[in-house]
Amino acid sequence: MPEHTAASKLQLSGLCFLLQILTIILFAVFVRYSPENSPSFCSQQLNCSWRNQDSGSQHPCFRGVHLQALLGFGLLIAFLGRYGPGSVAISILIVTFAIQWAILIQGFLYFFLNGKIYMGAQSMVSANFCTAAVLISTGAVLGRVNPAQMLLLTLLGVTLFTLNEYILLSLMGVNDSGGSLTVHTFGAYFGLMVSRILHQPHMDTRKEQEDTGHQPDVFAAVGTIYLWIFWPSFTSATTVHDNAEPWAMLNTYFSLAASTLATFVLLPVLYKESNLRMVQIQDATLAGAAMIGMAGEMLVTPFGALIAGFLAGLIPPLGFSFLTPILRSRLKMQDTCGVHNVHGLPGMLGTLLGTLLTALATADTYGGRLELLFPLVAQGSRTATDQALYQLCALPITLLLATLGGCLTGAILKTKGLKSPPDTRNLENTVLWEVAEEGCNCRASRKEPGTSTLV
Repeated sequence: MPEHTAASKLQLSGLCFLLQILTIILFAVFVRYSPENSPSFCSQQLNCSWRNQDSGSQHPCFRGVHLQALLGFGLLIAFLGRYGPGSVAISILIVTFAIQWAILIQGFLYFFLNGKIYMGAQSMVSANFCTAAVLISTGAVLGRVNPAQMLLLTLLGVTLFTLNEYILLSLMGVNDSGGSLTVHTFGAYFGLMVSRILHQPHMDTRKEQEDTGHQPDVFAAVGTIYLWIFWPSFTSATTVHDNAEPWAMLNTYFSLAASTLATFVLLPVLYKESNLRMVQIQDATLAGAAMIGMAGEMLVTPFGALIAGFLAGLIPPLGFSFLTPILRSRLKMQDTCGVHNVHGLPGMLGTLLGTLLTALATADTYGGRLELLFPLVAQGSRTATDQALYQLCALPITLLLATLGGCLTGAILKTKGLKSPPDTRNLENTVLWEVAEEGCNCRASRKEPGTSTLV
């Protein structure tokens, strides 16, 4: 084990060095800042309905999205006590590389002009959406891949996410500003397919991985609070502004409230002998955010957002009770953080909800918003029914790309030079942090605060 840990550290160090040098060279050759207040560099297809705003109003959106990606996701996966320190470090590692790589890949597709990539605050927001999808994917394989494999998963995940987003938003004209389909659904099923390819029969189940102490619940509580504070900004960062009512932000709040309340309704019925845990509230809140993503800026109405959120909040407890055992035993998917129940299923239902609302969209109900939400419908190139069919067809395309991409990524990560020995546990913690051995007195062996270091 010590020899493998040392080799993993060197492998991670070398890969980080190579990837950073590569991105620096590519940035030096291609990336430039776009002219201030110039809407000409803003791609209409890239979730960019805020292109007519002044640049000062974009910075709060960027801060909310970035804080949610960095702090929110980092704390939301720290509820696994056995992987707590390493999982937070891994989330920071993923964010730092994914943002750089996403700016490059998205830039070549959306912001490439005269041989240069012109980037601004909107580019960073789009890169953070991509980073969120990759962080969701890593939740399915947490604890079974080493940090070097996580970096390669990020490299491939960002590329495939951008390809899927380009097909859906640019080529098909699909509206998914909150990411029910492009972020939650793609991220969940991409990670699940990687997990299936990397299946290890000896690994523990999700229930056994959770720490029985109070620290994981503290992490889950803080992560949930961050989600409540910043997710409405995350959902509404790329939606219609122009001094209009912030439908996406309001609908997200309603959905989060109803999904959280649904947890208190169903969990006492399903788990009569156990107390409610904070991580279960966290799961339901995330499900509500995934459900309302696509439909957030549409005319879902306040009561519709409450219904959608309440239904989403029922999915995680039902999924963990009935679907997760089937996925584990029959499909051999070891979903560490339960992304199938928290992101995948709610994301697909959110896509279906967005499709229904698209079919009902009319100029009378949306007014000037119709041109910003569905420009092809407003221009007469498509009917609302046609647009709804495109929204619906985007779901199988996303699932296909996520499945094929996950299989390819899993096969690459499973190569002999990258995979870890079959008896290796707690890969993130042992490679990145000095941790106590299993079975020892952790209180007695714990160092003074601040002495644990990365690599």
